[in-house]
Amino acid sequence: MFENEKVFSCFGHGYVKLTELVKAAVGKEIEEALLNGFTVFLFGGLSNFDDFVYDVVSEKKLRHPEFNIKRVFCFSLENQLRKPPVWFKKKEYEEFICPIKSFDYWYQSIYFRNLAMIDMSDKVLFFAMEMEESGAYKAYKYAKKAHKEIVNLANLRF
Repeated sequence: MFENEKVFSCFGHGYVKLTELVKAAVGKEIEEALLNGFTVFLFGGLSNFDDFVYDVVSEKKLRHPEFNIKRVFCFSLENQLRKPPVWFKKKEYEEFICPIKSFDYWYQSIYFRNLAMIDMSDKVLFFAMEMEESGAYKAYKYAKKAHKEIVNLANLRF
């Protein structure tokens, strides 16, 4: 889908305490990604962590147009491409995709959308604590099995 482009995605719990340490680490990771040629940034938009990473990427896009940054929102259901759900936050994405086929249940579709996003990614930024029922943690475990380049900010010392 994104041939010859390096793809970066992010996942976090529904709510992440965005300390100054976490914010600085996100900024460092995005800066490093840009310097290493990442141009496509995938978002699922269901956490304040995703929103913060989006804001950092958007600020870099504004300040550095030479990086040709593309922000891509990944819906979990195909019909959301036609009519976004009420929870969707309208932002300035360059592209909207649904990387998977539709599933019967909303949560199930989010899980498989997350796996598809990881499959498309060269690097994945997480804030995922070890909680077996967490979608972010399930995505983290999948990314590890898929041998993706991973950074998990939940491992930061606070």
